[in-house]
Parts: sequence; C-alpha cells; structure tokens
Amino acid sequence: MNPLRLLRVVWAMTAPTLPPDHAARLARARIALDGLSVGDALGETCFSPGNFHNLMDDPRATVKGPWPWTDDTAMALAIYEVLYRHGHIDQDDLARTFAARFRAEPFRGYGAGAVRLLGQIEAGADWRAAADILFNGGSFGNGSAMRIAPLAGYFAEDGYETVAEQAALSAAVTHAHPEGIAGGVAAAVAGAYAWVHRDRRSDPAVKRGLFDAVLAHTPAGDVRKGIEHAASITPDLSIEPTARLLGNGSRIICQDTVPFCLWVAARHLDDYEKAVVNTVRGGGDIDTNAAIVGGIVALAVGREGVPADWLADREEVRV
Repeated sequence: MNPLRLLRVVWAMTAPTLPPDHAARLARARIALDGLSVGDALGETCFSPGNFHNLMDDPRATVKGPWPWTDDTAMALAIYEVLYRHGHIDQDDLARTFAARFRAEPFRGYGAGAVRLLGQIEAGADWRAAADILFNGGSFGNGSAMRIAPLAGYFAEDGYETVAEQAALSAAVTHAHPEGIAGGVAAAVAGAYAWVHRDRRSDPAVKRGLFDAVLAHTPAGDVRKGIEHAASITPDLSIEPTARLLGNGSRIICQDTVPFCLWVAARHLDDYEKAVVNTVRGGGDIDTNAAIVGGIVALAVGREGVPADWLADREEVRV
C-alpha cells in the first residue's frame, strides 16, 4: 500500500478529538500553503538566468507553467497533513509523514542531510536519535523555516506562545540544533503576526512591529542576532545591499536565510507580488527564500492577494 495512504488509514482508525474550529484553522493553513508553494515553485524556475531576468523586467513575464514545487512544499504538506489529523504537532507522526512523502517523491530536491535523515527514519530509525547526530549536533539548515507557514496559519489565533511551542516541536523532528529550531520559530511567529494584523497590513507601524513580535519569541543565538540586525535596517534600502548585509540563504542555514526573509516580508507585508519578486531579486537560495516570504505574506493578503495566474501556473497541490 502507498505509505501516505497507509498513514491516512491508521489515522482514520485512531482519530483524536480536534478543535471545534478545526475547519477554519485548516483554511488559514491552506492560505499559507498556497503562498508558500507559489513562492517555492516560482522561485525554483528563477534558478534559470533567463527566467530570473524576465521576472525582474516584468512580473507577468514568467515561464509557462506548470512550475514544479520542491521539497519546501512537500514538507509543508506533511505539516498540513499532521495538523489535519491531530490538530497539533504529533512529532512521531510528522517524522513518519516526512519520510513517507520523501519515499513517494524523492525527486523533489531534498538536501543531502534530509535525504540521509529521512532515509534512516524510513528504515525504522528513531527520529530523535537520527536528528541529534545529523551534522554532529543537529541541523541548523533553513528547512525548518521553509515549511512552517501552514503551522503559523493553523495556530495564528492561539497566541504567539502557542505558535512558537508548536513550531519548535515541528522543527525538532529534523533540526535538533538550537539555531534550526530558532529559525522555524521565527518564521512561524512572523506568519501568525501577518494573519493577526492582516486588516492593517499597509500600516508602517504594523510592518515594523513584525520584528518586535518575532524577537519576543525567538531564542537567543545567531538567528535572533540576525533578526535584530534586520530590524535595524531601513525598509528604504534596496534589496541587493540588504541581502549582502543579512545573507540570502546561500549557506542554506537559518542564520543567513531567516533575517533577510523577515525583512522582505515586513517591507512588503501588503503586496505578495512585490514581496516574492524582491525576494527572488536577492538571489541565494531563491526557492526557499520565496517559500518563506510567500507563506508569511499570504497570511496578510489572503489567497486573493496571490496573483491568480501564478496560482494557475504552479503545479497542483493536493491536500
């Protein structure tokens, strides 16, 4: 039996009690998933120099779809599925779901560390031990942040403490290093903030306030220091020097990915198209950066704020 189908059968036999507003929570999570996956898929096309320059010249001049999404969206889908089944992060189920999705579609562009870890989990290893020894102390790659937007949407009205707690549980399944967990927490709190303040998303004070909310819940460390630096940079600075100051994900770690993504998301909290185009302009780990920013900003602008033609060109996402 297909491993994803088997997980759904097991869940149907042992379904937990879900929150009374479960459907509304899932609707928010789906908005975030759409924003994340469109950013991911469009960003992936822009590793081609021709597609990159076309997008910079005209946001409507994108490559013809469907745009395949990557491991960013695959892992976000796993989080969505676990929330659908449990109404919270069940770490054991999340580990199994990550591994099942990897097994079903290993071609999605998973990094070497994820391939090793998910392969071990699929083979029966305990995720706690496997994640802890990955990279001799746990991963602080940006994967913990790239996939987190659906969780931000699901818990957005529960308060930032709950968002941070659930994000930390989600991150720890694959990212045992404190910086990896901090990256996931920061991106999740930013997404929840975007939803809570969606009706005032154009207010400059609301845009600045995103950093205050995130810093209030991000653990001490290099990710937090980077976000503090991002908060100090004027939104009037152009993208390229900001990316040089903060990092643009070229190192594929939370420390040089999350601060830049939060700066772009705060700057363009009211405009999904500008947010994604300017994220792509920053270069680096383009698809992951655009997934993080797209997931956050979608929670501020709603699904209707995501360009309809971009949604149509993105490869279908089934939930």
